[in-house]
Amino acid sequence: MTHSTAVREAARVIAIEAARAYVANIRPIDLTNPNVLVGHLMSAETLLMDIVAAHTEPTEEAAR
Repeated sequence: MTHSTAVREAARVIAIEAARAYVANIRPIDLTNPNVLVGHLMSAETLLMDIVAAHTEPTEEAAR
């Protein structure tokens, strides 16, 4: 599915800003608690997957 360039650029900005906000709000992490570590890793992976998806989906201009 292709989207207009404006929509695609907005999705890219939203994905990157979500990752920045997540990192900015991380408190000191209890490194002795594996559940907390796994939670942070899973959240980071999801945010990275969103960033990749936002940058790999074609725009209308690329589909021509």
